[in-house]
Amino acid sequence: MNRKIVWPAALLSVAALVGGLFILGDPEPPPAPAPPAGVPRVLVAMGDSTMAGEAAGDYLPGTDGRGGNWCHRSEHASIHATGLRGIDETVNLACSGAGSAQVGLGDAQQYGEPSQARRLGVLARERRVVAVVVAVGANDDPRFSNVLDACVQAWLDPNRPSCADEMGQEWPRRVEAMVPKVTAALADIRQVMAQAGYAPTDYTLVLQSYAAPVGPDMLEELRNLNGCPLRRDDLVWVRERAVPEITDGIRRAARAAEARFLDLSRAGVGREACSHRDPTEEWFSRLSVRWDDLRDETRAGHAMQESFHPNAAGHTQFGRCLGEFLGTDHTAAACLAGADGDLHPAPAIGP
Repeated sequence: MNRKIVWPAALLSVAALVGGLFILGDPEPPPAPAPPAGVPRVLVAMGDSTMAGEAAGDYLPGTDGRGGNWCHRSEHASIHATGLRGIDETVNLACSGAGSAQVGLGDAQQYGEPSQARRLGVLARERRVVAVVVAVGANDDPRFSNVLDACVQAWLDPNRPSCADEMGQEWPRRVEAMVPKVTAALADIRQVMAQAGYAPTDYTLVLQSYAAPVGPDMLEELRNLNGCPLRRDDLVWVRERAVPEITDGIRRAARAAEARFLDLSRAGVGREACSHRDPTEEWFSRLSVRWDDLRDETRAGHAMQESFHPNAAGHTQFGRCLGEFLGTDHTAAACLAGADGDLHPAPAIGP
């Protein structure tokens, strides 16, 4: 005798739902994150004084000492001089004196400004970031500005060892300690861009190195407090050892972050501070004093901040080379003077 099976109503509902799923198939996955569309395309600068525009003048309001902010972001900074087509806006987040910790994520501040990477993340959600150009590392363990100060002090005191003798053996260790910090800052930039919906192929990340602001070809008549008070052996060390070694460290950080690398180490040869009688032919500032600032105790400590940095002419040249580099598919290049006297990117191996 057959018995009729009575299924509970709830179980029948579950069976119907499962059956419906088999009929309809899996639900469509949510769309993958993507950069914002229909918004201005921007080029972004991050890093320290060499990117901010220190010594280029015409600093943006609020970055020339107001409220203790000495970031010295200039209208003439290289990021504004690339001539790159298809860009609606250039944004400079760099700040003089910034180190890798302030460029990356975290709580480090520079002159009261918070993380540059965090601000990049906000910007990347509001604008279409095409490229991010970074210059950082010199203010970490190398403390390059302090080293140049020590070179000046060595010139002033004949009984003091040269800064080449003082720093020569220690310099490689300082550079080595810098590399992982720069690499970490670049990783933070990658992280905030990914969180904003960008794949690595959606934008270009460039890490650029530093140019030697002085060199051994300095005019002897300018080796004084009105020009460049530096010993010749220190000038040789800066151009032949200090800058090439920090360049190698920056190159390794770029390689680790899979960033493109722009080598500026030889970009200023023949155009360094005190290399010409006419300072307008140079691409770097000489020993600089803002005399009016010396009369104000709140500003006096920054009166010489502009010394030995790329000037407006230098930033124009660096910006041109950067723009041409971004227009290529080269992984790495070096900015070198061409037959026309201007800087152009020469393809290089790596990083």
